[in-house]
Amino acid sequence: MILLDYRDKRPIYEQVVEKLERLIASGGLEPLTKMPSVRSLAMELSINPNTVQRAYAQLEQDGYLYTVSGRGSFVTAESEWKEHRQKQVLSQWMEMTAQAKEAGLSQEELGERLQTIYREDGQ
Repeated sequence: MILLDYRDKRPIYEQVVEKLERLIASGGLEPLTKMPSVRSLAMELSINPNTVQRAYAQLEQDGYLYTVSGRGSFVTAESEWKEHRQKQVLSQWMEMTAQAKEAGLSQEELGERLQTIYREDGQ
């Protein structure tokens, strides 16, 4: 299910978040699926339960999971996490635009720089 890279410089919880986001986005984890308990996933991955709890909390904040008290964590409906993700991207875009304006960049210059970054990332 999840393979962690212990040579990766990112914290383990970030790797867990990334892997679970990919599983959810790709359909590997269906909407409304019950997630493994924190303890069982921690044992499966041989990591601290606090690390899994932190990853689940981040996924919940990002709109990928929701928690039912006493029942566990579940994958949200696809439309909900996509909508949440779109709001995050829009918020980040607005923040970047404001920062670019403060730095004196025009909208055209900002667009050109973003296109360059997009091309460099191999998209």
